[in-house]
Amino acid sequence: MALIVQKFGGTSVGTVERIEQVADKVKKFREAGNDLVIVLSAMSGETNRLIELAKQISDQPMPRELDVIVSTGEQVTIGLLAMALNKRGVPAVSYTGSQVRILTDSSHTKARILKIDDEKIRTDLKAGRVVVVAGFQGVDEHGSITTLGRGGSDTTGVALAAALKADECQIYTDVDGVYTTDPRVVAKAQRLEKITFEEMLEMASLGSKVLQIRAVEFAGKYNVPLRVLHSFKEGPGTLITIDEEESMEQPIISGIAFNRDEAKLTIRGVPDTPGVAFKILGPISAANIEVDMIVQNVAHDNTTDFTFTVHRNDYQAAFQVLENTSKEIGAREVVGDTNIAKVSIVGVGMRSHAGVASRMFESLAKENINILMISTSEIKVSVVIEEKYLELAVRSLHTAFELDAPARQGE
Repeated sequence: MALIVQKFGGTSVGTVERIEQVADKVKKFREAGNDLVIVLSAMSGETNRLIELAKQISDQPMPRELDVIVSTGEQVTIGLLAMALNKRGVPAVSYTGSQVRILTDSSHTKARILKIDDEKIRTDLKAGRVVVVAGFQGVDEHGSITTLGRGGSDTTGVALAAALKADECQIYTDVDGVYTTDPRVVAKAQRLEKITFEEMLEMASLGSKVLQIRAVEFAGKYNVPLRVLHSFKEGPGTLITIDEEESMEQPIISGIAFNRDEAKLTIRGVPDTPGVAFKILGPISAANIEVDMIVQNVAHDNTTDFTFTVHRNDYQAAFQVLENTSKEIGAREVVGDTNIAKVSIVGVGMRSHAGVASRMFESLAKENINILMISTSEIKVSVVIEEKYLELAVRSLHTAFELDAPARQGE
């Protein structure tokens, strides 16, 4: 008998009919003798609807109260699935994050999991029940409801699998695995049978929407076997593993990630003195804004231009903080750009192959695509480009690194 944690995303539970289909799938796994913990997202579109309701009251809803509101989406789906399972003769019980006691910090709308009390779940599993848990949410030490940020249900699923030492964590979604890039952009994208935690972590952090980054972090840290599967189509999906051995003979690049949700900020004419980077980024960090890529250029007049990227949703707040900083440190001006995108190539094969970055730059140059910023790590190269060239860049790189699926016979 295996202990499996299964997470179903928003489209998988988007209607009552879909929830009934999930119940049928869960029943089959239960009849096969598996212990099951099911983690659910809210119905697709529901979280956005709840946020819009809050914004009808306030343009900037109080984070604590916003968490109270948006956490109700998952409560609906877990209750419905538990009812559907019991109707099928499968004993099931639903729990919110606070009922399980998924303890988090108090960073409302972006909370991080600190500890999970698994006693209640284990008791129910021993009693033969399927346990249905609300994803995306927890509770802080003050008893306040918290949410984990977009895609947080993946994190809940993997964190529960780690706490329960589950045999496998299965993430069910609207795709049948992890692809070399988004098939909607590149028709010849291929499904990967396996990918390493390290590669998946880079892919998730760089814009791949298949898995949430913290979920991959948890899985890698606790070595939780993680599999991405389609909610309603049979197939092996993609296994995310710690093992690199089989990847050694794979292509140099495993995938191409991209992110449209980027914005670029530049503070110009900054006095080039020690500690200036902290003076610029310290207030940004204090405003709970995450910075991605950073470039600093020193001019001949002992000033520097300091450029960094943030999520597009944080652009206005970051711009305001930076303007205040500009006045304090005597910078010349602050400028920004929201019409940018980030494209990244990822692969553990980079470690043993030279010339990967130059091959990337050559491919973009052939398409007359200008590179605005560059960032590298051991297994990835990222560039910022104008957003209008994003899809062209992804397609050209996918071909340049020989990731296109081979043509089928007759095509």
